[in-house]
Amino acid sequence: MSLRNKIGSRTPPDDPSSQSRSTPPVTDSPWGPARVALTAFFAIDGFLFAAWVVRIPDIRSQVSASHSALGLALLCLSIGAVLTMPTVGRLCLRYGSRPVTVGSLALLSLAVLLPAHAHSVTALGGALLLFGAGYGGANVAMNSAAVDLVAQLRRPVMPSFHAGYSFGGLAGTGVSGLLAGPLSTTWALALSAVLGMAVTLGAGIVLLRSPAAAPVAPGRSAEPSDSAGANAGSVHTHTRLLVLLLGLTALCTAYGEGAIADWTTLHLTDDVHASSVVAATGYGAYAFAMAGGRVGGTWLSIRLGQTRLMLLGGLAAAVGMLIAALAPAVPVAICGFVLVGLGLANLFPLAIARAGAAGGPQGVALASSLGYGGMLIGPVVIGFLADAAGLPLALTTVALAATVAALLPLSVGRRVTDDR
Repeated sequence: MSLRNKIGSRTPPDDPSSQSRSTPPVTDSPWGPARVALTAFFAIDGFLFAAWVVRIPDIRSQVSASHSALGLALLCLSIGAVLTMPTVGRLCLRYGSRPVTVGSLALLSLAVLLPAHAHSVTALGGALLLFGAGYGGANVAMNSAAVDLVAQLRRPVMPSFHAGYSFGGLAGTGVSGLLAGPLSTTWALALSAVLGMAVTLGAGIVLLRSPAAAPVAPGRSAEPSDSAGANAGSVHTHTRLLVLLLGLTALCTAYGEGAIADWTTLHLTDDVHASSVVAATGYGAYAFAMAGGRVGGTWLSIRLGQTRLMLLGGLAAAVGMLIAALAPAVPVAICGFVLVGLGLANLFPLAIARAGAAGGPQGVALASSLGYGGMLIGPVVIGFLADAAGLPLALTTVALAATVAALLPLSVGRRVTDDR
């Protein structure tokens, strides 16, 4: 059973031996209502999370939390997300990914209000449990719906959805930063919640009224011409191994994303001696590079094949991270971060897409949980290593993780070839 084509895209095969197969040429698919609505969900998800992140310093002062206490409260967000993801995968199988997407985004939009009303660390932890549940649930449901739509479109458009998330996050950071002065935390998050509910309502109506994409069942191919796979109610052992390898790819990728998000600015200011403004610009350049890389992800997936794109992306990110971590000059370091952003851009979306094609919503849930775990452990590991060996050397572990993320899809490709 071929994994590389399970997402239903008519892309050039990753192995040269299969290029002789007769497949219809790839044509540009229009942005239909369902795709636009689902992209809007990804964008508002990124916007709401960024709106919360920008207000963390204000909320920390509001609850009078120490660094360690705030860390424990933030851990509740992660716990809520990780605990929710497997359950949402099962809900998507039972009720469909689209209704669960709408419900999860509604919960996230309401939950973003809660941290502003917390006046103790305990209350903040409880609020973040619900916020994490909405965020984790939304990510599993959206990606599951996206996997189904990718199969329907027969085109590897998953990176475009994650580009929506990236641009939504950039917009959320910018808008929330501008409102930080004139508006209180309560009002700023309230407006974000209103926007979230408005987008959820509008995009939800469009998504639910659009012709439903055939769900990708666990262990089954997304293409109608493929033979039926394992029982739709469970993922057989071989498929679970494939999903696990792809989940580890997502973990390694998210390790780098989390580490860069938390440590880039500090590295540029303390180790490369950039000003605070230039350091912020450096992280912005990385974020824009990642968003831009995702915009071009579909085109690159078609031209290069998904496995080759993931290999080249991971290796580019590894080289870029070594440059960014070890270069003594600010412009060179920033160029390194740009290369990291371009390299990592499509690794996570394609890993999730392929996991969903192999395992359905449960595959998305498993890979997303592993990926989210990488996002959590990255900043922590970098912090401990920085104390022991210095931040530049600690950041080189991102290059190691990116290399592993580049090589794991090759193992997946070999296993798929053996399974034919």
